[in-house]
Amino acid sequence: MDKETIARYAASLDTLLNKDENGVEFWHARELMKYMGYTKWENFAKVIQRAQSACQNAGQPVEAHFRDAKRDVELGSGAIRSIDDVKLTRYACYLVAQNGDPRKEEVALLQSYFAVQTRTAELLEQRMGEILRIAGRHALTAEEKQLSSLAYKRGVGEKDFGVIRSRGDQALFGMSTTEMKFKLDVPKNRPLADVLHPIAVTAKQLATQMTNYGIQERDLHGTPAITREHVDNNKAVRKSLFSRGIAPEDLPAMEDIKKVERRAKRDEKRIEGTGFRNEDTETGE
Repeated sequence: MDKETIARYAASLDTLLNKDENGVEFWHARELMKYMGYTKWENFAKVIQRAQSACQNAGQPVEAHFRDAKRDVELGSGAIRSIDDVKLTRYACYLVAQNGDPRKEEVALLQSYFAVQTRTAELLEQRMGEILRIAGRHALTAEEKQLSSLAYKRGVGEKDFGVIRSRGDQALFGMSTTEMKFKLDVPKNRPLADVLHPIAVTAKQLATQMTNYGIQERDLHGTPAITREHVDNNKAVRKSLFSRGIAPEDLPAMEDIKKVERRAKRDEKRIEGTGFRNEDTETGE
């Protein structure tokens, strides 16, 4: 069952789409019945009942996705007859497909379509999480670069700056940078922040940003004053996290951000490669 067949079949589902007076999308169960290869309403009604049970078990309000309805249809003789029907949301269609007879090709195709759609949504959610994590790491890097610049201009040497950063980690995590690396199994030559949980990265970024502000606002100079400022800010952030039941040192390690960035770049190249080509640019006209 190839993707093109699944996509082509599923795309026709939207030809049966309706919208109510509030703009809510819905499908008529009678029409979906034929679409899924069922010929008898009595049999399809049992599928709908199973789908409604699944909806309820998932904690969703059944009436929000399955709405009983009456419809007038024209018979072969030209007469009009009122029939029972059910209005189904897209989620309801998904549940109906999942509870249909998989031996029917139409049902199997629809199940495959929703499986692909679900996986696509999961991948998009994962991708967005990775983008936010990369952005957070870059924000921390920017603040640390600013702190380095401010410190050097105010009499802090390279060795002392390393001490300031280490003292900040000690105040935030309750343990040294080296101890945190050991706890999270981070190689000595890799930055601790590259594997920190996003909350911990944000905590470091906020504390560093507060230090940068404090240095400029109070015109701090020298290693002792800047160290105190950085330690106090990290302690304040730690206290705030603890008040919400979060111990930053106990947050789980994440995948190395460099691997995440490389994967993101590969994805971007794939996306660029699937775009339309500008013929004028290609030919130089």
